[in-house]
Amino acid sequence: MYTMSSSDFTVHTSECDAVGSGMPISSLPDEVQSLDDLDCDCWDVFDSFEEIE
Repeated sequence: MYTMSSSDFTVHTSECDAVGSGMPISSLPDEVQSLDDLDCDCWDVFDSFEEIE
């Protein structure tokens, strides 16, 4: 499960403290095709995009 920020619509891991308020989402948006599409540092724990899917 992931969290989408309600302020800027960025996607975060569910454990991310930086997200603030947001809504849970069950899958990544279609626009996200690689780790480079995910701006928050919470994604740095993953080595590849395949790990998160």
